[in-house]
Amino acid sequence: MALHAQEPNRLVVLAAGGTGGHLFPAQALAEALVRRGYVIHLMTDERVRDYGRSFPALETHLVPAATISPSKPFLLPAQLMRLYKGYRAARDVLAKLNPAALAGFGGYPSFPPVIAASRLGIPCCIHDQNAVMGRANRVLSRYADAVASSFPSLERLPEASKNKLRYTGNPVRGIVLEKEAAPYEPAAADAPFNLLVFGGSQGARFFAEFLPEAIKLLPRAVLRNLKIVQQCRPEDIERVKAAYGALDIAFELASFFADMPQRFADAQLIICRSGASTIAELGVIGRPAVMVPLPHALDNDQLHNAEFFAGRGGGWVMPQADLNPQEFAAFLTRLRYQDDELAGAARAALAQGMPDAAERLADLVEDLAHGANTETTSK
Repeated sequence: MALHAQEPNRLVVLAAGGTGGHLFPAQALAEALVRRGYVIHLMTDERVRDYGRSFPALETHLVPAATISPSKPFLLPAQLMRLYKGYRAARDVLAKLNPAALAGFGGYPSFPPVIAASRLGIPCCIHDQNAVMGRANRVLSRYADAVASSFPSLERLPEASKNKLRYTGNPVRGIVLEKEAAPYEPAAADAPFNLLVFGGSQGARFFAEFLPEAIKLLPRAVLRNLKIVQQCRPEDIERVKAAYGALDIAFELASFFADMPQRFADAQLIICRSGASTIAELGVIGRPAVMVPLPHALDNDQLHNAEFFAGRGGGWVMPQADLNPQEFAAFLTRLRYQDDELAGAARAALAQGMPDAAERLADLVEDLAHGANTETTSK
């Protein structure tokens, strides 16, 4: 099908880096816009093969991109050249598509499409998933007509772009919304206590090393009814399996859980990283979490996400560098029997959820497409 065959006023382009953190909210927006009768095209990078299988786009366009590395200036010329190639490629596609609007979701793969859209006069917005604005989005905010935020406030948003800010929340996919506000059932003392443990690749590695050491220090009374569901890297599964098997506890290990929202709903407590999508899903489903932010992140975005969520009562922040097995085992032992505290954290988590975030962001995209004034910080 020719690119120009679509009705321009019903076509929206989404631009997102090819990782789950960027693609999942973009997918949620795409689902909302498709329900409203729009046709979606996606601009991303080659990593989409890992995360974009269910993305409801009519076409996916791979655009050259590169991450700028200020600490390695010798790489800068090649990186800028690749971004320029991406800009030219994005400009050519957008000129043929002539979409009603474009929405970017951060990461350097969204850089060329957003700048190209701005130069072509295509209305565009950017969405930032974290409590701290990412480097790419900080630059792109000057080119965007609107800036959507997952949190009520957005740190490091340039002063000149503050009048563009619109609070939408972080969209979650339909499979998460199916478990929205799933009833939280505290575990009685003699009932199974379901502990869900997961993280990205780095989180999975750390938890595979740390959790077995902490779990083996739990009292037998806790171990007797404990059930652990844990995401592990394939190379770690046998080692973790041996460690938990020696404790004679119930456990399930996998490198990927296709039904993760159901695992959220089944859990009494979740141990996880604190990426933006994780925080959003904890809030929509309503589950308490012990959050171990990814250390050494450039903008400490996961720490800020976790502190915001925990500051409103939804869980506990435990920096990775501060963890030791003995103290963590003592913390889990205490929390295991604090039904009121866990249930209260579940309610506080749910209070932060924004199940309508995709619809709010879709409203913003439609406002742009129809030429409405989007400058507000009150929504």
